[in-house]
Amino acid sequence: MAYTTIDDPSEYFNTVLFTGNGANGHAITGVGFRPDWVWLKGRNAADGNNLWDINRGANKRLFTHNSNAELADSNSLKSFDSDGFTMDNDSGINGNGDTYVTWNWLGSNTTASNTDGSITSTVSANTTAGFSIVTYTGTGANATIGHGLGKKPNSIFIKDRDNAKSWVVYNSNLTALKRLNLDTTNASVDASEFQDTEPTTSVFSIATDNNVNGSSQKYVAYCFAEIQGYSKFGKYTGNGNTDGPFIYTGFKPAFLLVKNSSDGGEGGLFDSVRNTFNVVNARVSADSDGTEYSGDANRDFDFLSNGIKVRNGSAQVFNTSGQTHIYIAFAEHPFVSSEGVPVTAR
Repeated sequence: MAYTTIDDPSEYFNTVLFTGNGANGHAITGVGFRPDWVWLKGRNAADGNNLWDINRGANKRLFTHNSNAELADSNSLKSFDSDGFTMDNDSGINGNGDTYVTWNWLGSNTTASNTDGSITSTVSANTTAGFSIVTYTGTGANATIGHGLGKKPNSIFIKDRDNAKSWVVYNSNLTALKRLNLDTTNASVDASEFQDTEPTTSVFSIATDNNVNGSSQKYVAYCFAEIQGYSKFGKYTGNGNTDGPFIYTGFKPAFLLVKNSSDGGEGGLFDSVRNTFNVVNARVSADSDGTEYSGDANRDFDFLSNGIKVRNGSAQVFNTSGQTHIYIAFAEHPFVSSEGVPVTAR
């Protein structure tokens, strides 16, 4: 048996909850590292999905619940810190008394120029964790972009920073012939944004579509490669039953993003911090600014020591019979450590 290379996933990914205080300079700690990518969602108020990263810089945010261009906002995230980040007083991300969930990823804590592709990119890459942030400027001509992972990405999220364009998502379970959108409930569609060409260990391909490669337009891409015992990018076929499929991941999940790629629907976001025990049903959506919802038996999962058990009921939101559901998961603990020691079940 091959064992994980990451014994403590929280060194690379961590979920942190906080309550806003409405004050400038609110320091959020407990991440455990200086995050390169912060994804924040309001829980009790209808606040959107906000993204910041080291490549674009603090105070520049994007949103997954809409197609808006990048917002340069001096009242949002002020800095990436050694154990978290500091917020300003914007009521949508630090409202007094409002509750928030943040998901945090570690890159390289720095950026470097990458010339592997025909377009030079700027990259913050963590090859151990299989994660990189890539920024580039489009040319309007077929091109390749260096991603810095050293292995083929399993998923890529791309956003036009300058214009109101939908998020374009590559997933290896759909291949480069299709794409999903992060900001909509659409099903996967045939598309040519990736030139119908699979990524390689060094680059991904982009076509002339303005969503990914408009001339002189700025873009960001978040790239992920699967790491045994730490991350999993897979799919499952729903059965429409509360005794749903079991999904083997090789770890106890800390984070789950799931979406029906056959028929469309919300991109549900779950984690092991908002639900510390099974069932896992505290849910926000990547494509919505709505409040957190829980207690819905049609959107339930169990997080187990080695995977995920689908518990969706009759409405079949994430378990539609015969349809394909794409998921992304990150680990709380590997099922078997690098020393071959099993991890206790949840």
